Amino acid sequence: MGLGKQLTSLFTSKRMIVLTVVLIAQMAILYGYSRDEDVPLVPPLSTLPTEFPGWTMIRESKVEDEVLAVLRADDTLTRVYSNGQDIASLFIAYFKTQRTGQAPHSPKHCLPGSGWTPSESGFLDIPLPGENRTIKVNRYVVTRGEDSSIVLYWYQSLDRVVASEYWAKVYLVTDSIRFNRTDTALVRVVVPIPRTPDGVASAEKVGVSFIQKMFPSVGVFFPPAS
Repeated sequence: MGLGKQLTSLFTSKRMIVLTVVLIAQMAILYGYSRDEDVPLVPPLSTLPTEFPGWTMIRESKVEDEVLAVLRADDTLTRVYSNGQDIASLFIAYFKTQRTGQAPHSPKHCLPGSGWTPSESGFLDIPLPGENRTIKVNRYVVTRGEDSSIVLYWYQSLDRVVASEYWAKVYLVTDSIRFNRTDTALVRVVVPIPRTPDGVASAEKVGVSFIQKMFPSVGVFFPPAS
């Protein structure tokens, strides 16, 4: 292989892309320290509606202090909603800035630490009725003992939905430079998989329906750039 092809292979490798993004992000964050960040004024997550069309909150929990100390989020929300037949757990962790090293923890790392083992992974496109757009989210099937769940999650910055962790880092850089903002959030929905032949498909359908109903309300907490 010639030198040119070797260099091309090197710089197009996944590792080099990740390292480049990290270095650029560090440069952008250091640049950001020279000016005050534009942190948007957003309502506390506790004001998120307890009801969405067809769904009602049935339980709300607090994140344990030990977990908060590791997570370092500025605001969190943990709720369970029901449509009378199915349930969906909603978790949101909001970070008003990432300049001080605070950043969302990927569920793909946190879930195994809690005893959940991923058996399927990929992406899922979810159409948003009334918004004429589709969002792409991460889709995981996880198991622990005899229990299984489908996990749908994404990163939300400004009014943008991002599934890829790498693209989330890229947008961190561009948003810091263009808009002087690094606020972001992790939004995660978990639906138990029923023990039926079509259990995974059924749980996925429930998760999609829940996201479609709650997404307009969640979007209020992540204003677009002015």
